[in-house]
Amino acid sequence: MASANNVTELIITGLIQDPEVQRVCFVLFLPVYLATVVGNGLIVVTVSISPSLRSPMFIFLSSLSLVEICYSSTVVPKFITDLLAKIKTISLKGCLAQIFFFHFFGVAEIILLVVMAYDRYVAICKPLHYMNIMSRSVCHVMVAFSWLGGFLHSTIQVLISIQLPFCGPNVIDHYFCDLQPLFKLACTDTFVEGVIVMANSGLIALCSFLVLVASYIIILFNLRNHSAEGRRKALSTCASHITVVLLFFGPAIFLYMRPSSTFTEDKLVAVFYTVITPMLNPIIYTLRNAEVKNAMRKLWGKKSLGVE
Repeated sequence: MASANNVTELIITGLIQDPEVQRVCFVLFLPVYLATVVGNGLIVVTVSISPSLRSPMFIFLSSLSLVEICYSSTVVPKFITDLLAKIKTISLKGCLAQIFFFHFFGVAEIILLVVMAYDRYVAICKPLHYMNIMSRSVCHVMVAFSWLGGFLHSTIQVLISIQLPFCGPNVIDHYFCDLQPLFKLACTDTFVEGVIVMANSGLIALCSFLVLVASYIIILFNLRNHSAEGRRKALSTCASHITVVLLFFGPAIFLYMRPSSTFTEDKLVAVFYTVITPMLNPIIYTLRNAEVKNAMRKLWGKKSLGVE
């Protein structure tokens, strides 16, 4: 088994083969990645130093933005630089590391989105007990749990992959390392591993999505008893969260809850949730949240005027 494992470097086919189109993609995706880092970074900094943004909702929003930066950075910088490279390569260890961190931050984000839905549920359905239930210590435990959940999930994924023998071919049909394309290169039948991975990734995504749907059904049911103004305000804070959930879970469930057939559509769907969605999230949250917008105006207005 050990002697069969003689592949140390993998060649990545990339998103598109045409060099001209690759250069166009580079020009398109570089600003998107920079906007992702800057947009999410602004939210992290604004929440951490604004006295008005101390509620649990903003602690979770800041954590989500930090995860978005990390999640996007595991794939996008290499993907962008590869667009200008003639031959795109990655070491087998580098490939496994990319899989580990991609799944780590991806599942941390899933758990955080569930935690944020729970926060909205408590705020709307149990407003009088909100500060007792969602204390700062509870919020920090929930954030830590999301990181721990991501770590455990990705550890399982990599432990499954690391045991597989790779003896060639060494061409990975994707623009980054993910499990299904890597399994296709293994010199053994990976049906069982594929099922475990699909169960591990797919069930986390599907169960979390069902929990989110259930929590929002309960929230909408409870909103009937609120005033029109109360309903409007509650729905406004929930709408941005629902939008982010749909953008994130739609592609993830599509990719991981079915056997992989053709990678062409898989790659295009993956571009959406690795490159586009992390950039959209800060825009969705700041556009729909007056408190974040006001805090940003105050904070960065002062900084630009040189006022402390």
